[in-house]
Amino acid sequence: MDIATRVWNHKWKIDPIVRSLIDTDFYKLLMCQSVFHNHRDIQVTFSLINRSSHVPLARLIDEGELREQLDHIRSLSLSRGESTWLRGNTFYGKRQMFRSDFMEWFENLRLPPYHLERVGDQYELTFEGSWPEVMLWEIPALAVLMELRGRAVLHDMKKFEMQVLYARATTKLWEKVERLREVPGLRIADFGTRRRHSFLWQDWCVQAMTEGLGEGFTGTSNCLIAKNRDLEAIGTNAHELPMVYAAMAEDDAALARAPYDVLADWHREHDGNLRIILPDTYGTEGFLERAPDWLAGWTGIRIDSGDPVKGAETAIAWWEARGEDPRKKLVIFSDGLDEEKILDLYRRFSGRVRVSFGWGTLLTNDFRGLTEDDRLSPFSLVCKAVSAGGNPTVKLSDNPNKAMGPAEEIARYKRVFGVGEQERLDVVV
Repeated sequence: MDIATRVWNHKWKIDPIVRSLIDTDFYKLLMCQSVFHNHRDIQVTFSLINRSSHVPLARLIDEGELREQLDHIRSLSLSRGESTWLRGNTFYGKRQMFRSDFMEWFENLRLPPYHLERVGDQYELTFEGSWPEVMLWEIPALAVLMELRGRAVLHDMKKFEMQVLYARATTKLWEKVERLREVPGLRIADFGTRRRHSFLWQDWCVQAMTEGLGEGFTGTSNCLIAKNRDLEAIGTNAHELPMVYAAMAEDDAALARAPYDVLADWHREHDGNLRIILPDTYGTEGFLERAPDWLAGWTGIRIDSGDPVKGAETAIAWWEARGEDPRKKLVIFSDGLDEEKILDLYRRFSGRVRVSFGWGTLLTNDFRGLTEDDRLSPFSLVCKAVSAGGNPTVKLSDNPNKAMGPAEEIARYKRVFGVGEQERLDVVV
């Protein structure tokens, strides 16, 4: 595929940014089914948050074009082939992962309305409605904004200049793959949908990983790419679940239980499959200290904020204290990874745990150093649940630079979860 020519000749009605409701992360669909069965009537609001305020999205992206893309997403519904794939495929060794009642609902779904407003140099983009409906806006909304920003930067490039840009980006990608394929036993998946350069580029990156890493490439979080390329769809759950459960807690005692209630519901929903703990929403150390014994028997842990070395060491010590063998446990690193960080973490922990990686933005959107003034460098854009049932949501994280929520609620959550001083780390993506 000649990506440069296709981008240069881009006509979005032929080649839209988001082309399917399953052009999303697999964990979103897994979580959506759990929410559908347990909390489908909760009213939740999601909102766009640009952590990189130096990127003036409203000056770069035309509002009319943004609305056109968002309206297109609202017109999408599952195709027959997509429904058949979700209903009949085997995911994580289990057939019919998605149950009939959920699939009937999903097959009839159209995403709910959005609210878009320009505020200074940024856009205020919010989605409000029943939880299982609005949660499915997160990934496509981010993908649209990231790609429109990229198109704005590329807009005035001539054809040859764009050919050179994509040739350099492809070389940069392949050099990473060549370094990684020298590592025996490496296990790595694509987690790069939400902040990708474009759908075409993510698919190109997946093709490079498939050809270059062979069995070391375990699959992609993107359901549409997994379906089209006959790859494993990879994913479990995210911070959204404990954030909303916590917001619905009636008192401090219920708040302290909320992260474990999430995993109890998850265990019942998936019949004991997909047993990966994401412990950092309200601080990893406190979460593990107070965790019930049954969680120690789960398959592994995903580390998504803070110092990854410290996070993995904390997990190893916790398993050992609970009588578990860390060498049989899976640690998935997924925060701000690039090949050098992946190699370092692999060297540190290979043999001590089963090491795996979810490689995101710096796989599917690494154009650093390839344009004037680094105008195509990735930036930190998120779309988070900001309220549930009329209550604000809070995320503490293991990195306070990723924390979100009203100051008084952050202080309350820190007290309830026993979170003290934390090290501030730069948030690259």
